[in-house]
Amino acid sequence: MECATQKCSKSNIKLVIIEKNTTNHKSTSLIVTILTKFHAGYFRISLSLGGQALLWKTLIIEPTKDTNTLRHMFHMLPSSVFIVLWSVSLFILTLLSILYLLRCLYFFKMVKSEFLHHVGVNYLFAPSISWFLLLQSAPFIAPKTITYLILWWLFAVPVVVLDVKIYGQWFTKGKRFLTTVANPTSQLTVIGNLVGAHAAARMDWKESAVCLFSLGMVHYLVLFVTLYQRLSGGDRLPVLLRPVFFLFFAAPGVASLAWESIVGDFDTFSKMLFFLSLFLFISLVCRPALFKRSMRRFNVAWWAYSFPVTVLAMASTNYAQQVKGTVSHIIMLIFLALSVLVSFSLTVFTLINSKMLLPDNDHPTASLLIV
Repeated sequence: MECATQKCSKSNIKLVIIEKNTTNHKSTSLIVTILTKFHAGYFRISLSLGGQALLWKTLIIEPTKDTNTLRHMFHMLPSSVFIVLWSVSLFILTLLSILYLLRCLYFFKMVKSEFLHHVGVNYLFAPSISWFLLLQSAPFIAPKTITYLILWWLFAVPVVVLDVKIYGQWFTKGKRFLTTVANPTSQLTVIGNLVGAHAAARMDWKESAVCLFSLGMVHYLVLFVTLYQRLSGGDRLPVLLRPVFFLFFAAPGVASLAWESIVGDFDTFSKMLFFLSLFLFISLVCRPALFKRSMRRFNVAWWAYSFPVTVLAMASTNYAQQVKGTVSHIIMLIFLALSVLVSFSLTVFTLINSKMLLPDNDHPTASLLIV
């Protein structure tokens, strides 16, 4: 009888050990699956949320000389709305950053594959851009503090390093010269410099701001002409990536904000960039057939719609503050409403289709095609 009891207890112990090993194996397998399918393209989400945080900080927290009733209504909103939005953005960006750091540690070859991919390499700018946006919208870090300065350098260094590598290849005609690799996502390289310039100007580092602004704008002109004349292989983009065409009007929109922060006024040059951004937006919106096939099934690439619209909303807000006219405030209201609608809709779609964020048929090497 005692032997039977001992055998039962041993078998139970074995079952418990097997169950624990199975659970641990499943957890490890899940983490490996996430890290192998995760890529820098997922930072589109943090770009969108970071842009929204900066937009609503401008509307709710920052002082304004605009006497329009609409702006005063926004100032009456509780600051807790902005703080909650910023906190959610920080949490998501931190989570994405941790996942990508783990991917770099354990699957460095996949990160290297992203770097060598003509689309994937451009999204390596997205983490720094996202952190720049959150830094500028931070409710507890003043621009002229040592903390802000240290963080700015921490986010600016990766941008400059990537600039040297990518822009160097463009003009020296290396393995990846511009006419063969240029595509709409290449504008993220420009946006990275312009957002960095905007952040630098806020702490009165005018020289650094002008430096990054000049780097971004010169290469934007070259890139814009290349894409406009169809000199590159931009047509080779997968259908799922059609939403990244919205980056065409994001770059001049960010440039208008950056230049305003440098000179301290939404002057004629800022207005020119804003109008260019507005024109490119209208040109794309008038061609819905371009995006029809990419909208058939939810994909993380849909988040590429949000950040550019948010940038245009921020630029229209500053434009309305400068012009102080009825038409300018109507434009501001339209883009504010559109920005909130797009971001909210994408959040809902993402929550509903959360299982499709890392699809089972998304092979690690194939994932680069839908960056």
